[in-house]
Amino acid sequence: MRLGCIGDDFTGSSDLANTLTREGMRCVQYVGVPEGRADADVEAGIVALKSRSTPAREAVALSLRALDWLRDQGCSQFLFKYCSTFDSTDDGNIGPVAEALADALGASRVIVCPAFPATGRSVYQGHLFVGDKLLSESGMQNHPLTPMTDPDLRRVLGRQSRGSVGHLPFAVVAQGPDAVRAQLDAEDAKGHRLIVADAVRDEDLRVLGEAAAELPLLTGGSGIALGLPANFRARGELAAEAGPWRGQSGPAAVLSGSCSTATRAQVRDHARSHPVLPLDPDAVMAGRTGAEAVADWLLAQDGVPLAYSSADPADVRAAQERHGVAALAAAFDALFAETARRLVAGGITRLVTAGGETSGAVVEGLGLTELQIGPEIAPGVPAIRAGEALTLALKSGNFGGEDFFVRATSILEGTV
Repeated sequence: MRLGCIGDDFTGSSDLANTLTREGMRCVQYVGVPEGRADADVEAGIVALKSRSTPAREAVALSLRALDWLRDQGCSQFLFKYCSTFDSTDDGNIGPVAEALADALGASRVIVCPAFPATGRSVYQGHLFVGDKLLSESGMQNHPLTPMTDPDLRRVLGRQSRGSVGHLPFAVVAQGPDAVRAQLDAEDAKGHRLIVADAVRDEDLRVLGEAAAELPLLTGGSGIALGLPANFRARGELAAEAGPWRGQSGPAAVLSGSCSTATRAQVRDHARSHPVLPLDPDAVMAGRTGAEAVADWLLAQDGVPLAYSSADPADVRAAQERHGVAALAAAFDALFAETARRLVAGGITRLVTAGGETSGAVVEGLGLTELQIGPEIAPGVPAIRAGEALTLALKSGNFGGEDFFVRATSILEGTV
């Protein structure tokens, strides 16, 4: 294994696996910290954790365990992957985890770059944009768990970190890898270990990747990985590409817990021509709606049925006020996990999930350990094989077009 990656949620880890696979690395996504050795032909290993919204101390401990396992596999470089919208709070977890990994690896000059131009995420003058809007005006300010109200990543990261935060401006990145390396040295000389890097194009991410060829640690969204496989390939450390994708026939279903703007539009589009079941939070909390009933309804439908808790931000806040943020999130995680178990037991072979927390609950509920990465469904979302008769699409809330659910099930089947 050459590149060791630690993801703070399951959809983000799949996003990273998608990028590395497209760039020619043999990649496996592991669910939690594995036991034993990885297969000898794995070139990039991604340990997917559910640590984005856990207490910072727990996230650090999990990430360090993952690092230890990846080091044991022989990795020479490490990547901490988080969301391209920098989902976090002032307590973490991006800063604390990045600093803990840097401490363990003795790393300085640690690039911080969540840019992902293919999905509209760019960093300029240290500020994160989603399309043409600042992060704080993109809808992420309404996120139920990690509301992002400050687009200046230097300020956000500074509030989470012990040390000061540096900046690698676009004007330097545009000059190429040598200029980037010189600027990283200059930021290091100022005492900045975590360095926010501007990037607005894929070309910028490839420049950063080339400049980081000898760095032990990088952090960012999946885009920061674009330039890394070429470094390993130039050293003759990569084999041929993996074999073709094998589609999976059989029934499909969709579970959506994301409340992002993109997912709500996908739910509305899907409802025009497919059976949908809205999940009322009051009914779930009161026990009137349970996993058995939800799974039975989905299994009884034709086409691509969808069960969803996705709702407008005002409705989500009202439900959180009635039931508590943590209690409501735990109830839906448990509901989606048990529903997924019942769906697979009932014959579902293609399962699509929307939302990082929902996807994490489903993957854990199904007891999956290794995920094989297939073709791209949408930027940041690959098809995944989870066994001989189960394929998945784990979608981050903000990714995909309005027809994503149908497109995903078609690619999982191998008909697109």
